[in-house]
Formats: sequence, C-alpha cells, structure tokens
Amino acid sequence: MPAYGWLGLGVIVVAETLLFAGHPVVGHWFTPIVWTGYVLVADAVAARVTGRSYLTSGRTELPLVVLASIGAWWLFEWYNAPRFWQGGADRIGLWWQYHGLESDPWLRRVGYDWSFATIFPALFLTAAALRPAFARARVKPWRPSPGLLRVATATGAVLTVLPLLIVDARMVPLVWSVFVLLLEPLNYRRGRPSWLAALAVGDASLVLALLVSGALCGVLWEFWNYWALTRWTYSVPYVSHLKVFEMPALGYLGFPPFALECYAMYHWLRGALGDGGPDRTVL
Repeated sequence: MPAYGWLGLGVIVVAETLLFAGHPVVGHWFTPIVWTGYVLVADAVAARVTGRSYLTSGRTELPLVVLASIGAWWLFEWYNAPRFWQGGADRIGLWWQYHGLESDPWLRRVGYDWSFATIFPALFLTAAALRPAFARARVKPWRPSPGLLRVATATGAVLTVLPLLIVDARMVPLVWSVFVLLLEPLNYRRGRPSWLAALAVGDASLVLALLVSGALCGVLWEFWNYWALTRWTYSVPYVSHLKVFEMPALGYLGFPPFALECYAMYHWLRGALGDGGPDRTVL
C-alpha cells in the first residue's frame, strides 16, 4: 500500500485518541480531520487493488471531484434550508442541524467546505476499492428504452423542484433519489460513466460497489459524528425516536441510493465540462 495510506491511518488513530482525551481543537474539527485520513486510506487501497486512484493515476481529476463534492453538498444544504444563506451558526435546517460550529463565519465556512470536500472522494474511492470483489456479479443485460429514459428524466426534473416548492420535512426521501432519475439517464444516453451502462452489458459490479460504499460510508459518517464536538443531529418525521447514533434507523436506507446519486451528479458535471470519458476517471 502506498505510504500515504499509512499516514491516513495514523491521522485517524491520532484524531480518535485526541478526541477521547478531550482535546477541544480536534473535537471541533474532528469530522474533516478524520475523513481526510479516511480518504488517504481509501485512495491507497484503491491504488493497491486497481492501480488507479486520485493521488496516483488521477491527480488531474482530484480538483474536480473535490470541487464537485463541495458544490453538491451546498446544493443539499439549500434543500435542507431554502433560506440557508440568511442563517448563521445557529441555523436550523428541515432535516439536519449543526451544533458546536465556529462562531467566526470564515472559520465556519472553512469547516463546511473541508468536510464537504471529502464526501465524493470517500464514496468513489471506497467503491473503486470494493468493485473487484464484485467482478463476477453478472446480471441479464438490461437496456432501458428511450421512452423509459425520457420519462425518468422528466420525473426527476419535476421532483427536484418539488421539495423547494413544498418545504416540508416529509420530502427528505426525494432529495436522496431525484438526481438519480434526472441525471443517470442523461449520462447513459451520452456515453458517460454510468451504472446503467454497466447493467446494459450485464455488469452489476459498479452498482453493487456503489451501494455498499454508500452503506459503509454512511455508518462511518454517523459513527464518527456521534462523538465529535461539532456535530449534526436530525429532525425527521419517520420513526425518529429509534436511532442508531444520531441517525434515525430508517435513515440508513438512504445512504446506498445516495452513493448512486452522487455518482450520477459527478459524471454529469464531468460530461458537461467536456471530460466525460470512462477511461479518464478513477471510477
């Protein structure tokens, strides 16, 4: 494994140790620190298993995936609180709320962006490292019809707007699924990296790797968040009293499709920027 993978593991261990020792700075910045360590480990494992990663073969792709990750999560923040930009450290969201944030707005923004920057890399590198384990996962080739693709895209377009028009906590499941409907058919039709394209040739490894990656990262997000001093909590109307860490138990069902959604969002953006070929991406 590349040496930086061991560095990432060291970051995780030291951060955990200092957190439980009561170190206030690490406690408040624990999420971006520990997830930076995780991304280093996942990148090293992906490089070892597949020969491709953001820090080895994909250094030119790394800035884009980081910026896309930040931008996508700011979009989700807008869904969580349509009046987000009017809020401050005590902003209350529809579905999740942050606690213990830095009072200085510049430091708070650094904390947001640093944390958000790790989301896409963590998901995609984990999926890349896992995909070889599903290499033999084959299904009957399925090619959705042009009509079905158009219906899916149109439905996704309508549903992306609905949670902004009807500001209601019960809309949260839509946010973790609508961009799949909107963007994945577009990626498939235009020859961009797509799990629909993989299924069209009978290859189930990509979709399975993404689903498992979403579940695994979701558990780690909630596990590490639970102990941090700067953290988030949830207020959702679906069996909210039954929790695993801070997340209502039903909420864990959203992490696997969330990974599919992030993948579709990222490759739609890459394609829109003119770099959508499958041979130039880590996943």
